Amino acid sequence: MPPTIPSRGGPSSAREKGVVSQKFKGVGGKVPMGTGGKTGAKRHRKIPRDTIRGITKPAIRRLARRGGVKRISALIYEETRGVIKARLEMILRDIVTYTEYRGAKTVTVNDVIFALRRIGRPIYGFDPETYSTPKGVQKRKAITGESQDLDEE
Repeated sequence: MPPTIPSRGGPSSAREKGVVSQKFKGVGGKVPMGTGGKTGAKRHRKIPRDTIRGITKPAIRRLARRGGVKRISALIYEETRGVIKARLEMILRDIVTYTEYRGAKTVTVNDVIFALRRIGRPIYGFDPETYSTPKGVQKRKAITGESQDLDEE
């Protein structure tokens, strides 16, 4: 059974697919490169931009205010973006190394924890070694009779 013409609208649905006029036929009935195929609008691909620009001037100002800074020079913003980018590249390099070593394609919380610990800036509260159950959860477990151990869950 031959393929059917698409029933939805658009400029290409009015013409039959695969039919080329005589003026476009090349040698041996072959269609020259670039004349056949889709005639409708091309799908636009998003151009990747420098995403570090997403760290905006107000965001950097808020971070500086949290650190106790009163006035900020105009050159600080680009310098801050550069420092943030370098730091993230260093951390992500370790995270990807841990993920590839496991033979996985998904980055897990443990990969991030191990990478930060290796750099010397550990983050607490996400791994079983440093995790303490919140008090409300402990009361609920005691009332329902659930086990306190994290390994048995």
